[in-house]
Amino acid sequence: MSISIETFNCLSDNYGFLLHDSASGVTAAVDAPEDEPIREALERRNWTLSDILITHHHWDHTGAIASLEADFDLRVTGPGAEQNQIGGLDNLVRPGERVKLGTLSLEILDVPGHTLGHIAYFEPQSKSLFCGDALFSLGCGRMFEGTPGPMWAGLERLRDLPDETSVYCGHEYSAANAKFALSIDPDNEVLLMRAGEIFALRDKNAPTVPFNLGEDKCANPFLRADDPELAARMGMGGSDPSLVFAAIRQAKDGF
Repeated sequence: MSISIETFNCLSDNYGFLLHDSASGVTAAVDAPEDEPIREALERRNWTLSDILITHHHWDHTGAIASLEADFDLRVTGPGAEQNQIGGLDNLVRPGERVKLGTLSLEILDVPGHTLGHIAYFEPQSKSLFCGDALFSLGCGRMFEGTPGPMWAGLERLRDLPDETSVYCGHEYSAANAKFALSIDPDNEVLLMRAGEIFALRDKNAPTVPFNLGEDKCANPFLRADDPELAARMGMGGSDPSLVFAAIRQAKDGF
């Protein structure tokens, strides 16, 4: 396999990722939260930055684009739907398309809601998902710009990916998400196991990302809005899953 992935901390609770194709030497940063940690990761691996892949327009995912462009010969790829909100884009992509990184080909997935044009990148060779703030371990992003129906549909797209997918999300929110998930789904055995693992890792200040999508499908309430048992727990038995999702999101916002 020609792909290598480097994970590192940025800002207060962001994650940064470098995606490297050893066959071609191409290296992409997934989002650009902070300049110095990206440069340090490149130096640590002796890689040269050739690409930036942007998931959405928020400043904590785009803030280092300009400074990195000043020193590297870059191609900056990002959502065409948010081109007016992201400076420095020169390769606009839309859901259903692919972006080539050397010998790698990443699928562009539509995951609106946190922002209207939010996209995710899926690398099928390694089954790696880079989803920005659309999905978190045991959680999902706040619905800042979208509406429940399309956001739930985007999460369903992610849920349809293979169980063995490794998920690289934009923030370390796992412990807080686990506490909320347990508050509405306290008898879920997979959730109880996942929460225990997460709390143990965070007690050691160890990362919980990447995480396994298959386990998250069973434990993350935001991926289970169409589960009748969880809907009943929310007092919404028989309701449309998008409405159940909206209720779970509202409950988390006030948790």
